[in-house]
Amino acid sequence: MAEIHELSAVELRDALRSGELSSKQATEHFLDRIAAENRHLGAFITVTAEQALLDAAAADKSHARAARDGTGLALLHGVPVAFKDLTDVAGVVTTHGSAALDHKPALADSAIVATLKSAGVVSLGKTQVPEFGLTAYSENRIAPPSRNPHALSRSSGGSSGGSAAAVAAGLVPFAPGSDGGGSVRIPAAACGLVGLKTGRGLAPAGESTGDPAGLVVSGPMARSAADAALLLDALVPAALVPGPAGTDSSGDPAASYLELARQDPPRLRIGVSLDSPWQTIFPFTPAPEALDALAEGIRRLEAAGHETSEASIRYDNRYPAAFTTAWTAAVGDARIVPQREALLTPLTRTFRRRAQQRGPAQLAESLGFLRLFRRDTIAQYAAFDLILMPALAQTPRPVGWFTGAAHGDGYWPAAEWTGDADGDYRKQCEYAPWSSLVNVCGLPAITIPVHWTGGAKGAGLPMGVQLIGPMGSEALLLQLATQLGC
Repeated sequence: MAEIHELSAVELRDALRSGELSSKQATEHFLDRIAAENRHLGAFITVTAEQALLDAAAADKSHARAARDGTGLALLHGVPVAFKDLTDVAGVVTTHGSAALDHKPALADSAIVATLKSAGVVSLGKTQVPEFGLTAYSENRIAPPSRNPHALSRSSGGSSGGSAAAVAAGLVPFAPGSDGGGSVRIPAAACGLVGLKTGRGLAPAGESTGDPAGLVVSGPMARSAADAALLLDALVPAALVPGPAGTDSSGDPAASYLELARQDPPRLRIGVSLDSPWQTIFPFTPAPEALDALAEGIRRLEAAGHETSEASIRYDNRYPAAFTTAWTAAVGDARIVPQREALLTPLTRTFRRRAQQRGPAQLAESLGFLRLFRRDTIAQYAAFDLILMPALAQTPRPVGWFTGAAHGDGYWPAAEWTGDADGDYRKQCEYAPWSSLVNVCGLPAITIPVHWTGGAKGAGLPMGVQLIGPMGSEALLLQLATQLGC
């Protein structure tokens, strides 16, 4: 057998269910990898090794009982995972990546944790995030920054950056993330993973902070489409189809996402666009590497028999202000005592102050505009089966690039954050200009690694494409990822 961390998540799941591996063996292996690698990667904020081993032992007892009694096992029986540190896990501190908060253990599991625990997972700990999940990089004032396993000088993205780094480095087989403006897709693209943002309402959102615009959803990050599909099967309640215990519209049993991901998609009309609602306020030019990834994505899609053509999408120039108002509204309500405000990062402090200065009418106006934006954008997308663009407009950025922080040898904090909040925010919007609009529209989207700057898979830095589909197209997007070689 290959090393445990070299197994796909599907292979690991099968080995655990068959008894070829015990959950204790798998858990110990991944904990050993975390102990050896996390000091360089900064992927984990908290490692819950003692509880993980107890949970693994309980999983092994349930396996023995199932074998004796002939009962079934949970879908992800004994599979190790980790949760980003915006997500409450009972008995474990949720830091929200902030030095300004009191760090107290959560009283209960969030919905996404409860869902995955019921599916049989073993939690290894909490992964690195930006403060309150606000940024496209996972750096904060409480722990070392999360680094990209393909180049430690580069960021792993955000806000699910620690989870993406952990998956890419083989510290966990796959990981759930939450995505309110690109927080699954950005780090997945930066780390060379498949990252699936689910459609609004399909799966538990996973975060414990406010979200007045309904932007945040959950989704899997994995090394392959099959692994992402397996995790999605565990995330989606059985009453929603397709799922392992679901039914289709005729009442017949529906296929699982894993089964569907292995099927060929129909021939599709795919619109290709570089248009972004950010370009009026933050003009940007996609980097050559981003265009190379797009060209490779088009080449693979056409080789598979799909039709691609240019899609000219018109976006309302009021979008940036409206999205920013909705995106930062919750941080204005965070309970932070005045004497600890200085511990916030410059970006959080600035946008918190602005959120507190806005009245309810301004937020309501922005939310109303975003509803209209959603309707108009979906109407334009409907001319095609899917919309394609680069996943990111630039290569993964250096650690400290957004903030102006000098991280020295990588142990945080090495220096004060010198960048200004508005410059930081602009850089993020130029880095990931095609992410947040998908959350506003509530649509499914997937990022797929198709290009490496070094010329071959695993060489240089990963670059990918994003495909956006209509509501309910998660299985189709996973089929495309499989067809494109992931």
